[in-house]
This record gives sequence, C-alpha cells and structure tokens, in this order.
Amino acid sequence: MNLRLHIWRQTGPSDHGMLRAYNVNNVSEHMSFLEMLDVLNEELIEKGEEPVAFDHDCREGICGTCGMVINGRPHGPLSRTTACQLHMRSFKDGDEIYIEPWRATAFPIVRDLVVDRSAFDRVIQRGGFVSVNTGNAQDGNAIPISKIDADVSMDAAACIGCGACVAACPNSSASLFVAAKIGHLVALPQGKAEAATRAMSMVLSMDAEGFGSCTNHYECEAACPKGISADFIAQMNREFMKSVF
Repeated sequence: MNLRLHIWRQTGPSDHGMLRAYNVNNVSEHMSFLEMLDVLNEELIEKGEEPVAFDHDCREGICGTCGMVINGRPHGPLSRTTACQLHMRSFKDGDEIYIEPWRATAFPIVRDLVVDRSAFDRVIQRGGFVSVNTGNAQDGNAIPISKIDADVSMDAAACIGCGACVAACPNSSASLFVAAKIGHLVALPQGKAEAATRAMSMVLSMDAEGFGSCTNHYECEAACPKGISADFIAQMNREFMKSVF
C-alpha cells in the first residue's frame, strides 16, 4: 500500500515544530507501525535527511515507550493495542496518517515524537514502592492473599506507564497512571502499612509535576492499551482522603 504521512518534526524543546508530509510506498500490511517508520527513516537517511526520532524498546507491548498519537488517538485506532503492536493492516492504501507526540505540559517534547516522561519516574519515587526488609525469600504462601485481592492488584499492575492516559485526557491528567500504581500496592497486605503516606506523596507529586485534574471524561480508560479501569481513580481518591483526615 502507498501512504501519505504527516509527522510532527521538532528539532528540540525550544523549536516551535511543524507537521511535515512524507510519502511511503509499497508498505506491507504485515509490517508493524514502527517497522513502517523504520522504512521511512531508511529512505530519509539515504537522501541525507534527518530521520524521524521516536521512542521504542521492546516492541512487544510491554515497556510503554512507543507512545505517539496516531490520527488523533494515543497508540492508534485499535483499543488495548500499543503503537508497536499496531499493524499496517489496520490502514488501507492511500490513507493519510497524522503522527504526533504526546501533548502535555508535564511531557515536554525532546525531539520529533520523543517526549520527556521522567515526571512519571518522579511520581513513583515519591511512594510507588513498599518499604520492607525482605531478607531471605519467603515461601509464596507465607502471606495469604485472597483471589479477589490478587486479581485486583494484577489488574492495576498491568499499567506499563506509557502515558497514553495523559495524552488522551483533555486536562492532561495522570490520575489513571498514579491510581494504578497506588492500587496494585494497596490491594496487598505488604502495601497497606504505607497506604496513607503513599497516596498523599504520589498525588501531591503528580500535582507538582503540572498534570491536570481528573474531571471524569474517561478518555484515559478508553486510550489505555492495557485496559486499566477508571475505578482505580476513585480508589486513589479514597486513599488520599484517608491520608488527609
């Protein structure tokens, strides 16, 4: 198939940036979206032009680094699918595809489609962990955990920290990300001891990084490639209120 790509190009944080158009021909429907961008970059390099910068790592939908907005949707048109797992069979010959970076004050653009998501790291550093002395590894059944609690924790732990929730939210809120990181710990006995201080520290850190507030648009849930439920946001708010009062 032959495609017309409109890609955001920006040489650095201080550049204003703009959309530039590129034609990519003979694209196989079996290619992944990132493989298609690799083909474009090879052509640009052969022409002596700067390749398009974009984040990627595992290309297996696990690490969350492949974030980009494709035709107005974080990660593209398929639900619960990261950009690296999106294949070109989701498009058709002659399509025009618009590719942009995450848009959020807390995610400044580094270059082209690459944004600085270190704000997430700083939020995690404020409380996304359990402070216990592990010593020797315990037997797996030493701390009984109900199947319901274990399932809830695993559902929240599925978050890969890609930032699609922030990019999709009209307020650039990171509430779903923070709620997932709080939720997967508070559901377990090991995480309950620090539940109040964790919620307080992480929510305040989220606000300090410049993320917006949640106003229940549910765009975050719709854009999340791992299907994290917005119910975790309500739980985060409850834990935060406990820490205040």
